[in-house]
Amino acid sequence: MKIAATIARYLMGLIFVVFGLNKFFNFIPTGPLPGGLAGQFMTVFIATKYAMLVGSFEVVAGLFLLANRFVPLALAFLAPVIVNILFVTATMTPQAVGPTAVVTLCWILVYFRVRSEFAPLYKPTKQE
Repeated sequence: MKIAATIARYLMGLIFVVFGLNKFFNFIPTGPLPGGLAGQFMTVFIATKYAMLVGSFEVVAGLFLLANRFVPLALAFLAPVIVNILFVTATMTPQAVGPTAVVTLCWILVYFRVRSEFAPLYKPTKQE
């Protein structure tokens, strides 16, 4: 499990650094946007520069994962990004389910390796 989590951490770190930086420098040609709602969503996502905001979280979290520093914080940064990727994939581009599943599986593997760091989040608050 430790080796699988380490491989998943490096893979996820590399994926998010590369694709996060691509939101700033556009060095990976993407081709035409998909048609329909997915294309409209991506047009707004890019035109409003929201993609750059998300990309900055991806790059920072990816660097944390590659450096093996602040891994729980990196997972916290990436959780909403991955959930949004899952929702967009499920609702608008189901053909991209493969890469999305790989990233989700990597996140889960790394999470289980550091889950003790998240333990305080699961304790109920005391009522006064």
